[in-house]
Amino acid sequence: MELFNIYYCSISALFIHDDCSDNMKKLVFATANQNKVREIQQMMGDAYNFQSLIDIGCHEDIPETQPTIEGNALQKARYVYEKYGANCFSEDTGLLIDALNGAPGVYTARYGGPQKNPEDNMNKVLKELKGVKDRNAHFKTVIALIIDGNEYTFEGIAAGTICNERTGSGGFGYDPVFMPEKSNKSFAQMSAREKDSISHRGKATAKLKEFLRSL
Repeated sequence: MELFNIYYCSISALFIHDDCSDNMKKLVFATANQNKVREIQQMMGDAYNFQSLIDIGCHEDIPETQPTIEGNALQKARYVYEKYGANCFSEDTGLLIDALNGAPGVYTARYGGPQKNPEDNMNKVLKELKGVKDRNAHFKTVIALIIDGNEYTFEGIAAGTICNERTGSGGFGYDPVFMPEKSNKSFAQMSAREKDSISHRGKATAKLKEFLRSL
């Protein structure tokens, strides 16, 4: 497989094909996280018709056993491409906190335990940073795209700090405890449009969208 690394500034995967009846691209997002589906649907727009893994009969857990965010994104895309024989892309995101030596990193979704509960994850982060002055952190999203055996990766980063307590009720995941740089609001206090314009996933998805338009 030929590998192309395209960095434009980021457990999911999408099949990409054309519907001959209406010439609309259908994208099957391989993730159990409906928040991610909604967020990327908003960013990609109406030119893409999203379907889920359930729609294509995929019910198994897609492996993510690599030591890096990039590795996990590629692993998931390769799994879908090789097993289902379709062009696809995958997405993996991690929160990296300076004072915790880059943790949670690849364990972001399950930092508080295998139950993958956002409240447990935030509780653990806030506990570990209690009394710590250095609260610098960044979110990183990597999207891995495979088309006809060729691999492309798109990266988006959002730098900021970890709040001392939860603020805001919107968003999902760690949004209530992450405040992006040059802002006085957490991701959870922002509208979807405001967050998408500066977020890690927004940056990566915007460049993916631009790339797909060029095909």
